Amino acid sequence: MRASKKVTGRRISGSMAGLAALAGLTGLAWAARDVPAALGGRLAGARADRAARSPQFRDGVFHNRPGTPITAPDPDRNLLRELLFGKQKRRPSAPVPLVRPVAATPVDPARELTVIWYGHASTLIEIEGRRVLLDPVWSERCSPSSALGPRRLHEPPVRLDELPHLDAILISHDHYDHLDMATVRELTARQSAPFLVPLGVGAHLDRWGVPADRIIELDWAQTHRVADLEITCAAAQHFSGRGLRRNGTLWSSWVVAGRQRRVYYTGDSGYFAGYAEIGAAYGPFDMTLIQIGAYDHAWASIHMFPEEAVAAHVDLRGGLLVPVHWATFNLALHDWSEPVDRLWAEAKARDVRLAVPRPGERVTVDDPPSVDGWWQAIA
Repeated sequence: MRASKKVTGRRISGSMAGLAALAGLTGLAWAARDVPAALGGRLAGARADRAARSPQFRDGVFHNRPGTPITAPDPDRNLLRELLFGKQKRRPSAPVPLVRPVAATPVDPARELTVIWYGHASTLIEIEGRRVLLDPVWSERCSPSSALGPRRLHEPPVRLDELPHLDAILISHDHYDHLDMATVRELTARQSAPFLVPLGVGAHLDRWGVPADRIIELDWAQTHRVADLEITCAAAQHFSGRGLRRNGTLWSSWVVAGRQRRVYYTGDSGYFAGYAEIGAAYGPFDMTLIQIGAYDHAWASIHMFPEEAVAAHVDLRGGLLVPVHWATFNLALHDWSEPVDRLWAEAKARDVRLAVPRPGERVTVDDPPSVDGWWQAIA
């Protein structure tokens, strides 16, 4: 009798362990269900033929200007160990303050220029009565998986269904922190605006159900008119890729030009001579939106340090500098607040006009709020 109970106990224990394992596998399968789709599409057909004609495309992939390394390995440094055990303070100590955008002060539509930074690179430009959304990412993680990958450090200050009518949606490149499948799908359903993207990125949008007539693919120096705006795909120094294959799509910066106002957005990029060239060709700019976070000496050629961001702003002949690409995702080994601290110090040293809004705060470019160091209280 005792032996029977012992065997039965083992069977129950084994069954429970089996059920737990099955539940775990089921959970993993559920979490990974969207991963294949999130990886996006691949160059094929007419899209591949067009890419092959680009001056940036050779040997089956897109390239930066000659002599640009992607990384600079340091044999005396273990990046994985530093990522796991480094002493940097890569998260804020308290919740990031969010602002619900208030109605803009009425102005002459011909002179209108305001900006709302929603976090990371997601930004709304309000220019001469038009609305242009940059690199929208509203998902909890910037990853192909909803269960793994960098998680948001703050919520979006508004929901996607609270966005105003958009005239254009711009994507700088296909990395997960700039191009998010779930966000694209919801914007496709809720908005009618076209997506303007660098060459090849349209393959991802195709796979996610964006209608072909809403996908505008551009090479560097190509311009597309949306209503009264001229939107130009400009050069950047970066790379692309959502799976194991790199550089199958192009990366870019963007020029948004109205009749009187002009804005420049860097996307992700290292500091390079192209900024002075863009400033000469398309500037001066009333505002620049410049990437300042996720830098490291190991990849210095493809992400700017804060001091380089100020130098780029000067090269671009910029008026007001608004930093982006910080505060929302933990993507590098520096302290959470370091990018904007360094930026503020350099901007003061070089007498550059600067605005550092809280996520969701509307900034009027002609009358920006004073920099108040709000992030330092939670650093």
